[in-house]
Amino acid sequence: MPGLFSRTPKTTEADAIFDPQGVIPVHVGIIMDGNGRWARARGLPRAAGHRAGTKNIRRVLRESFNIGIKALTVYAFSTENWARPKDEVDHLMRLISQSIQEELDDLDANGVRILHSGRLEGVNPRLQEEIRYAIERTKANDAIVLNVAFNYGGRAEIVDAIKKIMREGYSPDQVTEELVSQHLYTPDLPDPDLIIRTGGEFRLSNFLIWQAAYAEFYSTPVYWPDFDETELRKAVAVFQHRDRRFGKIKDTER
Repeated sequence: MPGLFSRTPKTTEADAIFDPQGVIPVHVGIIMDGNGRWARARGLPRAAGHRAGTKNIRRVLRESFNIGIKALTVYAFSTENWARPKDEVDHLMRLISQSIQEELDDLDANGVRILHSGRLEGVNPRLQEEIRYAIERTKANDAIVLNVAFNYGGRAEIVDAIKKIMREGYSPDQVTEELVSQHLYTPDLPDPDLIIRTGGEFRLSNFLIWQAAYAEFYSTPVYWPDFDETELRKAVAVFQHRDRRFGKIKDTER
C-alpha cells in the first residue's frame, strides 16, 4: 500500500480561487453525508455507499495535510444512528473495525494522530479496545490529527462535560466557558474554523454544537464518496473569502 502522503498534490480547478498562501483553517469538521444516496443513484446497496465513504476519508485526510490543515474531525457515527436497521448498524461497526485494522500502520507511519470523540459505552468491547489502541499508539504523532466522532452527539458531549464538572466538585461560580471546553471529549483540539457538510443539507445534526459556535459553515450537494481534493479546496477557498468577525464590527463600520 502506498504511503498516505506519498502522492504529489495535483493541480485542481479549485486552484483558480484557492490561495495556498492564504488563511488555512486549522481545524475542519466534516459531516460525511450522502453515502446511501450515492449508492442508490448507482443501483447499489447502501452498504456499498458506506464502504466507498469510508475509503474516501483517506483521500480527504491526505489533501488536508497537503494544504496545511492541522486537524480533521469526521462525523462517522452519531448517537442517533443506532436507530437505523440492525444490519446496517452491524455493517458500519464492521467497517470501522476493518478500517482501523487496515489503515492504522500507514496512518501511524505517516505521523497521523488518532483521537476519538464520543461514548464507548455500549460499543462492542473488541471495537472499544481497537479504538483505545489506535489512540495510544499514535499519541506522539504530529503531522495531522484525525479525530473520529463515533457514537457521538453534541448534546451528549455537553451533558458528559457537565457531569465531569459536577463530579470534580466545582461550584456554580467556578463554571466558565473555558472550564466546559476543558471537559469536552477532546479538550486539546482547537475549535473548528470550518464545518463542511456534504450531500446538500444545511444543518449541524448535533455535530460539535459547542465547538462550532463561530465556525464557518459550508454545504455542498456533492455526496461524500465523491468529495475529492477539488471539492475540499473549493470549500477552503470559500472559507478564505469569508469575513470572520466573531461578533465584532469593522473599524470602517464604526
